[in-house]
Amino acid sequence: MAGNQEPLSPRARLAVTAGKAAAAVSRAAGRGSGSVIGGKVALRLDPDLLAQVAHHLDVVLVSATNGKTTTTRLIAEALRANGGVVSNALGANMPAGITSALAGGSDAQYGVIEVDEKYLATVARDVTPKAIALLNLSRDQLDRAAETRMLAERWREGLSGTKAVVIANADDPLVVWAASSAPNVVWVAAGQEWKDDAWSCPACGGVMQRPDDDWFCAECGFRRPTPSWALSGDEVLDPHGSAWPIKLQLPGRANKANATTSAAVAAAFGVPPQVALERMHAVTAVAGRYDVVDYRGRQVRLLLAKNPAGWLETFSLIDAPPAPVILSVNARGADGTDTSWLWDVDYSRLAGHPICVIGDRKLDLAVRLEVAGVDFQVCESPAEAVSASPPGRIEAIANYTAFQDLRRVVGN
Repeated sequence: MAGNQEPLSPRARLAVTAGKAAAAVSRAAGRGSGSVIGGKVALRLDPDLLAQVAHHLDVVLVSATNGKTTTTRLIAEALRANGGVVSNALGANMPAGITSALAGGSDAQYGVIEVDEKYLATVARDVTPKAIALLNLSRDQLDRAAETRMLAERWREGLSGTKAVVIANADDPLVVWAASSAPNVVWVAAGQEWKDDAWSCPACGGVMQRPDDDWFCAECGFRRPTPSWALSGDEVLDPHGSAWPIKLQLPGRANKANATTSAAVAAAFGVPPQVALERMHAVTAVAGRYDVVDYRGRQVRLLLAKNPAGWLETFSLIDAPPAPVILSVNARGADGTDTSWLWDVDYSRLAGHPICVIGDRKLDLAVRLEVAGVDFQVCESPAEAVSASPPGRIEAIANYTAFQDLRRVVGN
């Protein structure tokens, strides 16, 4: 029964204690939250720990290439209307980080867990989720992430026969193909602006046809399912045809889509759409994303974009020129070391904006901008870039480790 935790075994208790100690040492050394190293230590001592700490929880898993951290936060906020929630809110989304998060939530009823796309099937096997939310699949970390069709196939195999209700984006053919192996699927029309990873049919390899908001394969008949939930402008349409206003402080169409999926997940646990959407209004930023900070007398909005699909969505958030923009790109381990994805991003959308380029791979980005015909200047640091930017709120867009670097510098 969710919410009533059975006592952990002596081995599991030892593993949890050791993990918390390792995490504390990591924090004291200034190496982050310690959740990953703590989880690794705990799982080394008890490989079955994740299943044990999840056993008493109603678990929701959230997976996607983009938007999973924000959607996890929105679902958690909605489910708090019914009971306590434990979540990996800082985005440590592999088994070690997930184990650390759940080990700290003994009194919670719900576990709302973001899961890296590659680990979805593994984590689902361990935690027996009640619901799984699937948002999108697109290219990411080209040097180490599987090709998107392979990831979809991994999802499809892992979801086959699952007892969880799967809440899936009907507008992404890769997600639909993956989710279709599950017995119980709730389809959500959440949209898909980035389409360059889904022009061929994942079922047969044929060319996808995309008339208006529909899609289908003319060769095998694979087609978009009829959604029961939909994003319509600034409203969520529920399965009964009722329209509920989206009340978000987070910007952009993508976050309205995340809220729509989150409302569908909350409804599966008995939280009405109106209550769920009202509770989501409390979320103003997610792990620093969308925060507006004061730095050197200027307002800087921090935006995270890790891959082509993410950059495309982020460009839609930026005010019209001449709003100044800082772009920062790294290629460290957590980012993926292959920066060839920069050539998949349509940087011509930034034409007319004063642009400063920083980060470890600023010269890679500079070459890409030059080919796109976009004016820019290369700077050595955030301070130099801010000083070089003309008046107005600065939009700072960075990929993963560059975003963390930026947060440390601007003091948020």
